Amino acid sequence: MILLDDINTGEAYGRLGTADTSAPLPDSDAKNRDIEDLEGSTTSVEPEATPPRDPDIVDWEGPNDPANPHNWSSARKVMAVALVSTVTFVTPLASSIFSPSIEQVMLEFKSTNQELASFIVSVYLLGYCFGPLLVAPLSEMYGRNPLYHVCNVLFVVFNVACAKAPSLASLIIFRFLAGLAGCCPLTIGAGTIADLISAEKRGGAMAFWVMGPLLGPVIGPIAGGYLTEAKDWRWSFWVVSIVGGAVAVMSFIFMRETDAHTLLEQKAKKLRKETGNPKLRSVHDTGRTTKELFKTAIIRPCKMLIFSPIVFSLSLYMAIVYGYLYLLFTAMPLVFETQYGFTTGKVGLTYLGFGIGSMIGLAIAGGTSDRLAQRLTKKNGGESKPEYRLPVMGIGSVFVPVGLFMFGWTAENNDHWILPIIGTSFVGIGMVAAFMSISIYLVDAYTEHSVSAIAASTVFRSLLGALLPLAGQKMFKALGLGWGSSLLAFIAVAMIPVAIFLVKYGEKIRHYTIFNMKID
Repeated sequence: MILLDDINTGEAYGRLGTADTSAPLPDSDAKNRDIEDLEGSTTSVEPEATPPRDPDIVDWEGPNDPANPHNWSSARKVMAVALVSTVTFVTPLASSIFSPSIEQVMLEFKSTNQELASFIVSVYLLGYCFGPLLVAPLSEMYGRNPLYHVCNVLFVVFNVACAKAPSLASLIIFRFLAGLAGCCPLTIGAGTIADLISAEKRGGAMAFWVMGPLLGPVIGPIAGGYLTEAKDWRWSFWVVSIVGGAVAVMSFIFMRETDAHTLLEQKAKKLRKETGNPKLRSVHDTGRTTKELFKTAIIRPCKMLIFSPIVFSLSLYMAIVYGYLYLLFTAMPLVFETQYGFTTGKVGLTYLGFGIGSMIGLAIAGGTSDRLAQRLTKKNGGESKPEYRLPVMGIGSVFVPVGLFMFGWTAENNDHWILPIIGTSFVGIGMVAAFMSISIYLVDAYTEHSVSAIAASTVFRSLLGALLPLAGQKMFKALGLGWGSSLLAFIAVAMIPVAIFLVKYGEKIRHYTIFNMKID
């Protein structure tokens, strides 16, 4: 048997027997005797020929090809990650910037339906439920950039429509459509990170990207509260449209394609035109038609969610935590306006608890994810596994129920206003730990189809994030803030063993699918 140092060029250098007779290895007789002892006979070791490369296959020009996004310069990678992170910040910002002004909206449109008031805020997340099912397959077929650009433009258009909405019904429809367009960076952003950054360094880059979906919903209510006081509720949408428009222009100028499948297909198309050889095709070309590719890609997220227990379990956990976030968002005005007498602007500041907690969680998770994964890899014989990303989630799962208990009972007892805000910061820490661990895990475990895995998770958590707040106000009125929050906390406590179980047995579960269903 022979080890190959360079499988791309076909150059082989002998380790046990030498392929270069001009430079024999020292002690070759001793090595041959060892081989005889092991195999029972003397065997002549011949170099194994590398299979000839199909001249019609288009691939990267070796492992250091500068066209491969993995080989881009650090500055170029930083620019790409920063752009994606900025886009990913703006769309979640729009999900919550509107929440402090909901009472003003209901007054203007002469409605007293509280469930409808909550739905106007959460309907945006319903767009996040359905959008990924279309965005994910299209990105795998046509690349990341076209999806970013189209969705950025549509996002701005629908937010302008929200700002000009003449009725409650039109506002709900335009909010939903804005959510459909806004789901794009959340769906394919992690895939872009995977295109650029190797697995062992992915944690730091993912931490930068995760800041968007975590800080956007927190900063939104702060800005929205003061905008509503100074102007009116429509200015929340105008600000989002202005920021979204600026980001869209930056993306058109600076963003470049990162998807390897798309880049190699573009390269093959160019070479076919230059050489006149119609047989040239990308190494990733499966020979399937566009219709077949789309059909496979569009059902893949659903199949992952339904038939892959590990994807379902992690998505369920993230959905519960994400649903709690938006449920608390709808409860904050009730708590701090009614019990503590805060103005609309000051209520917006109370969301800083989530923001500070998220930043603390981000620092902890971002600083430990790569190091912990590398340490566990070294400890287990150098074999890297996606499951080495999950211990951070297990630790963070403890913070969520602690934060919920603290928020509910301090608000119930009308304790100092800072205490329920501190409670929300604990929820923020746990949410970040879960979000980051799960996102990196899905990318590491399903690199080639990471966009579909993230889409499956996004659909599930957005659905719960949209629906759970609808029951929030009724629950708090029926049970009170203390026992209402405790009910949520007890569910979160029950989820702690699930997180620990997935850390321990996640690898076995990952390789199992219900009914042995083939995901791809």
